[in-house]
Parts: sequence; C-alpha cells; structure tokens
Amino acid sequence: MRQFLKYVLATIVGLLLFSFVGFLLLIGLSAALSSSSDQKVEVKENSVLKIDLDKPIEERSADNPFNGFGPINASGDAIGLIELKQTLKDAKEDDNIKGIYLQTESPSAGWASVEEIRNALIDFKQSKKFVYAYAETMNEKGYYIASIADKIYLNPVGDLEWNGLDAELSFFKGTLDKLGIKPEIFRVGEFKSAVEPFIREDMSEPNKRQVTSFINSINDHMLVRVAQSRGLRVDSLKRYADKLTIQKPADALRTKLVTNIGYQDELESVIRKELGLDEKKKINYVSLSKYERSESTDPSTEGTGSNRIAVVVASGDIHSGKGEENSIGSETIVEELRKARLDDKVKAIVLRVNSGGGSALASDVMYREVELARKVKPVIGSMSDYAASGGYYMLMGCDKIVAQPNTITGSIGVFSLLFNTETFFKDKLGVTYDRVKSNENADFPAVTHEMTPFQKQTLQRATERIYADFTSKAAAGRKLPVDSIRAIAGGRVWTGSQGKAIGLVDQLGGLDDAIKLAAQSAKLKEGDYKLKYQPRKKPFFEQLMSSFGGDEETRVQAQLGELAPYVKYLKKLKTMEGIQMRMPFEMTIR
Repeated sequence: MRQFLKYVLATIVGLLLFSFVGFLLLIGLSAALSSSSDQKVEVKENSVLKIDLDKPIEERSADNPFNGFGPINASGDAIGLIELKQTLKDAKEDDNIKGIYLQTESPSAGWASVEEIRNALIDFKQSKKFVYAYAETMNEKGYYIASIADKIYLNPVGDLEWNGLDAELSFFKGTLDKLGIKPEIFRVGEFKSAVEPFIREDMSEPNKRQVTSFINSINDHMLVRVAQSRGLRVDSLKRYADKLTIQKPADALRTKLVTNIGYQDELESVIRKELGLDEKKKINYVSLSKYERSESTDPSTEGTGSNRIAVVVASGDIHSGKGEENSIGSETIVEELRKARLDDKVKAIVLRVNSGGGSALASDVMYREVELARKVKPVIGSMSDYAASGGYYMLMGCDKIVAQPNTITGSIGVFSLLFNTETFFKDKLGVTYDRVKSNENADFPAVTHEMTPFQKQTLQRATERIYADFTSKAAAGRKLPVDSIRAIAGGRVWTGSQGKAIGLVDQLGGLDDAIKLAAQSAKLKEGDYKLKYQPRKKPFFEQLMSSFGGDEETRVQAQLGELAPYVKYLKKLKTMEGIQMRMPFEMTIR
C-alpha cells in the first residue's frame, strides 16, 4: 500500500511539474510569436496578394498569435471583415502589389458580408490591377464574389453550383412529443416564426410566404449583379438554375460563367506572364494574414487631427450582462456607447450590428443608450448580415440606418417560450413534483406543471405589452405612424432592399457608407478624422488562452461534426428566458 501511494504521489508531482513547464514553454512560444507578429512584413516588388476566403468571416478578427499554426490554433483562422476591407484598400495603393489571386470556394459568411467583400474587390480593380480567381468547386456565395474577377478558372473536373438559393429549417415538435415536453408559446405577430420549430413539423403559410419573399429578393439582387459583371442576361441566369444547366465545367465555360477551364498551375502561368516572370520563376505571393502586418493595414491609423468617429461593433445573440467576442451583452455595449458619448474627441458614432436578436430587456437597455447618445452627437446604424428583431430594436433609435440590399432585417415581433416538463420527468424519469404556496400564483411561471389559464393570459398580456412598446418606439425612431409600423411588423422578415422601400432603412450600403454618413452628419471633411473601433480587442494573454483551449463552439463542432448544429440549437434554449425578440431560428441561406 505504501509503495502504491508513493507511485501515486510521484505521478501527481510529475503531472504538476509537466503542466508548469508546459505552461512556461507556451508563454515563451507565445511571446516569440507575438514579437514576430508585431514586426512589419516587408512586401517585395512584383508581389501578388493571395486571398483564401474559405474560412469563417466575422465582423472583426482576433489578435491571435497562433494564426496559421494548425493544431495549436484551436479557434481557427477566422477572417475579420473590417480588417479584410482595409487590407484591400491598402493593396489598391501599394505599388508592390500587382494583383490578387482569389480563392472563394465556399465562404462561411452571410450574404451582406459577401456583398461588402465583393464591393471592396470592385473598388480594388479601379487601380487597374488584376484579380484572378481559381476554384476546384464553388457554391453561389463563392461564385458571387469571384464573378468580379478578370479571369475565373474552374478545375477541369471541378464543379460550379448554380441551382438557386434555399433556406432549410429544422423542426423539433416530434422530438418534444416523444419526450413528453409541452411548449407553452406566447407571441405577437403572424410572422413571428422563431417558435415554430417547437410547435410544428413544417413552416406555416405566413412563414413560408415571408421566407420565399426575402429569398427571392436576395437571389434577384445576386443575379442582377452577376449579370452586370459577366455581361450576361438575368433571364439566362435564372434559366440555367431552373434547368440545372451547369452540370460540368464545360457548361460553365459555354455559358460564360467562367472564363477558363484549367488547373492551378495553368493559371499561375498566366500570372507569371502578367508579372513578366520566367516560367521557372517563383511567384511572390503575400498571404492575407502577412499583408495585414505590413505598413498600414490598421483602419484606425487613417486620417489626421484629433477628431474621432467611434465604430461600436455588436455581433451575436443579445443577452444581459457582459458580452463576448461573438455575443452582444447589453452591459458591454452600453458601456462602449457611453464612452463614445462622453468623449469630446468623438464627433459621431456608428453602431454596427450583426444579430438576429435575443433578450427583449437587453435590447431595450441598449436602445436607451442610443437615444441618449443621439441627443449630443450623430448616431448612424450599420446593418451587417442580420439586424433583425432585437438587432433592429438596437438600431431603430439611430438618426439614420444603412443596410446592404441582402441584409436580413425587420422581424418586429415578440414571443415568450416555456416548456412544461411534467410528463417528461414523470413518464421518462419517474420524477414527480408537489408544492405548497403562500399565494395563489407563487409558482408563476411554472415549468414542472401546467399553468392556469389566468397565468397564461398574464404572460400573453406581458408579451403584447412589449410588442406595443417595440412598435411605438420603432414608429418614433422611423418617424412613421404606429399603424404604418404595425402593418409591416408582425414579426415579418425583410431584406435591406425591401426594408428601404417600406421605411425601415434609410440608405443601402455597407459600413464604409455608414461611416461617410456619420462624418457628413458631424460636418467632418474626408481625412479630417480617425476611426475608433470599440470594444477594444482582447489583450494578448486572453487571446492566447482562448487560442490554446479553443472556444466551446469550436470544440463541439470538432467532436460532433454534422450533429453540432443541432446541439448548438438546443443549447440556445437555455438563453431564451424571459420575453424574446428573435428572427426565425438558425436559418442558413445557401
């Protein structure tokens, strides 16, 4: 026994020493990487910027020293949309960059982000530098970006997906029925369909109608822009999708969707000729991550003077408390808006929102801070992929709202969701409950037994009260009659183009357009201000720990693969306490 304990103690001590030494080595490695990442990258003459967009695209990139280091980089090499656009601006003016090699097979981004990237590439082309794209396979999002390229190479045995857009939703009523869990739903709005997955096995007619409407709006916008870029007819592009015309690379070439069928080495031969290089000479590629470390890829360094425009970035689900990198905490956003409001150097504020909603209470708390800010300086709202329901609530107090044509917005509606688990616990687990009460409704609201009709009416009235508040504030912010707002509300989702037509949006455009509008509203001349992005990025050590361990969502994805979206979906149920403002759940338009 004594010998056993000695071995156990030795093992424990060894593990502790190994962990401590490993931690020191990690700190040393991270310090070295941080030092190297702080060094400016020298861009050689006759270079080509190589951009691989087949990665997650987020509003802002993290300062991650492990980017590109494979297994160590558990959080992945996510691309920051803001940083990418600034990189393209810098490359446009950089004489050492002669062109762009673009890889856009299947970007992990929403349609509005794709639109901003595409527009930034169009702006880059004004420099008369080349943009060449190559892909083995491409979906519609990837092709939409690549369609602006001077040359589009598709692998001879590759594939171009061209069959239109679809949005698929998952429904869990059958699962809940099998488990004996009864959802209690309280909502306002014919189109407020975020609760449908729990009470239906398919989409309701109103929901199918609204989804069809905005899917076609996004698709029509894409077809018009592709037709302009490729010199094609919109009706031809529609026919190719309807008839599944693009079956092989030769079909894509024949219909002029691509310019060439060829391998990567064949495109590189064309690039060498463009650069005046011998066939055996190596092309000097500069990756996106390396170029971001060159001279001036920080958007906050542009401009002169002491004037500032604060860009407050809010991305993710809305909840109370502190926010994270990919969630909107009301406490965090309020703090950032307040700092911008009280800072005399900040002459205007741009609130950038990418969210399908969340907590009604948290949304209102942030709305209040927007109202306070706009009393002392211009506040411009900028919509990204989504600014719907609670995401729209945040913005409706802004002086002006800017959205991309394919932004998903609106969804002005409210719901409350509870699950009666009495049958589940009794029949499946053998657990029963009993209670005593000091007052008749002391157990309100209840999830372990059926609520009384009076209690259900109370929750419905509370939901209706929040909806009335939502629509009245939207009417005030948009300077429209309440009846006009309610006619386009009801939880209905719209695209940015549709939103502009009905008064939910003031101007179509991206973040840069919102910043220009903010400068004009503050009477600032171009170049007479700098941008101040908020919240600040996490300090290096926090990023290091995040990179080493990876976030929970990344670990779930790695472990469960195709099942991960369902686990993520069910996990969100934990955050749906209280009255909610959310757009249809987990909708991916592809």
